[in-house]
Amino acid sequence: MLRIALDATYSVGKQISGVGVYSRELMSALVALGEPVRWLWCYRPHRFLRSSFSGVSRRVFGDSWVPGCDVFHGLNQRLPTAKLRRSVVTFHDLFVMTGDYSTPEFRARFTEQARMAAERADVVIAISEFTAAQVEALLGVERSRIRVVHHGVHLPALVSGVAREKVILNVGAIQRRKNIVRLVEAFERTPVGWKLVLAGSAGFDAAEAMARIEQSSRRADIEVTGYVSEERLEALYASASVFAFPSLDEGFGMPILEAMARGVPVVTSNRSAMPEVAGDAAVLVDPEDTEAIAEGLNSVIANPADWAARGRTRAAEFSWEKAAKATFDVYLNVAR
Repeated sequence: MLRIALDATYSVGKQISGVGVYSRELMSALVALGEPVRWLWCYRPHRFLRSSFSGVSRRVFGDSWVPGCDVFHGLNQRLPTAKLRRSVVTFHDLFVMTGDYSTPEFRARFTEQARMAAERADVVIAISEFTAAQVEALLGVERSRIRVVHHGVHLPALVSGVAREKVILNVGAIQRRKNIVRLVEAFERTPVGWKLVLAGSAGFDAAEAMARIEQSSRRADIEVTGYVSEERLEALYASASVFAFPSLDEGFGMPILEAMARGVPVVTSNRSAMPEVAGDAAVLVDPEDTEAIAEGLNSVIANPADWAARGRTRAAEFSWEKAAKATFDVYLNVAR
């Protein structure tokens, strides 16, 4: 029986990030495939006590020790320094290396870990063609060692007869990369009566965005929720009429699909991985042009139904089962 171990560290915690969502969803979908595999979830010591997964073995691991397995999968662009029989690593993005979105100390540590993982992995899984191109160009990984496996999304049934509110929703950390300052400025050009909801915790350089929010002429119409629970997030998606995601850089952009799956029309950026994810089902704008963002928002406000339908159709093309099957194929090829 094939033995496959995954670094499940990021799947647990009270406020999991996009990497955590990816880890949790992929792990569940892999088990659901029903393949004859012995799965082993591995956690770094600080997260092990929070972990639980019925029917799956769990282990504490560190860089110098990894349980014996046929394939080890690092889910967040890093691998242990311990010798591994075969290894796979997922790369989500490399914006830390390409933009001013973190401290110099974090950038140096991230870059070292990324280079080591890219060099040692038998196969690199990139979550988008955009990220695959970055891994090839910035880390020197030959394209033959890279596989693109997109994220999935759940497609919930839409509740009919529920009126949406005049709400423009943004989901993600309040940080420089998410382009919140320009989003607030664009929101000020939308009709009176609309509200902007920013759902996410504070991230790198959040002070600039918060200061701009406080200075806004529409301050009373802007809500900053902080990190929200899954239940609260579902409620926000259900009430929103527009989803705004004018990020400066994304390796994928999972909230785009989440909004589309829930029937919310999307305005997003025309750069990095966002056009790849959105296809022709969203209004694409230049994220560095505030007027373009405002025009995008207003165009969707004027005609939401068509964009909502197109987004729902687009989201149906992505699933975690599809992602798990593609990932499992990588394991089989590496193990052979």
